[in-house]
Amino acid sequence: MSRSPVALVIGAGDATGGAVAKRFAREGFTLCVTRRNAEQLQTLVDEIQTSGGKAHAFGCDARSEEQTLALFAEIERDIGPIEVMVFNIGANVRFGITETTERVYRKVWEMAALSGFLAGREAARVMLPRGRGTIILTGATASLRGGSGFAAFASAKFALRALSQSMARELGPQGIHVVHPIIDGAIDTAFIRDTFPERYALKDQDGILNPQHIAEQYWQLHCQPRDCWTQELDLRPWMETF
Repeated sequence: MSRSPVALVIGAGDATGGAVAKRFAREGFTLCVTRRNAEQLQTLVDEIQTSGGKAHAFGCDARSEEQTLALFAEIERDIGPIEVMVFNIGANVRFGITETTERVYRKVWEMAALSGFLAGREAARVMLPRGRGTIILTGATASLRGGSGFAAFASAKFALRALSQSMARELGPQGIHVVHPIIDGAIDTAFIRDTFPERYALKDQDGILNPQHIAEQYWQLHCQPRDCWTQELDLRPWMETF
């Protein structure tokens, strides 16, 4: 009996990552979702299963090569072939350059760049023998330009963008679609609501990104025919300056 294809979302938070997981579950994918604490994923797993989908939660520190290797091996062995891998870990912190400690810089790099490399490499390893697959590495405004106070974050996001470009050029001819969506704007999350209430108030004017709409674009990226692949896609509200 053939097993249903798997969509793996690394960094399945309460907003974008969760919305992406639910979107792919609607299409019949078995969802594997990760956070460092698997218990934080129970609500998402319950929602997918209640809607008739299949979902599995994993606790995984994506910065750990050992844990990442074990994650991919377990999914491929026990659940199904990974057809889609979405890397969606955020590391958005703000520190002035003189207040940016070595620990902060290293941690942000590990979360946003090293983790993306480990996940992307392992996804490529399992997809290459099958000659197909989609790898989506989520970017941000900082992927394109550094901002005051965001030296650590922008450095890591620049690195993730470069990784996506190198992977796309290497893996595209072998049937694997590598995409780098740039999320340029505030997203409808509890963090934005509580921390930037003036920005969150723009929600009524479609001035912040709806996670479900982002998820729809991710699904459409996966569905693209290989003669018309997107490598980079910018997503921003209509009123966002750029």
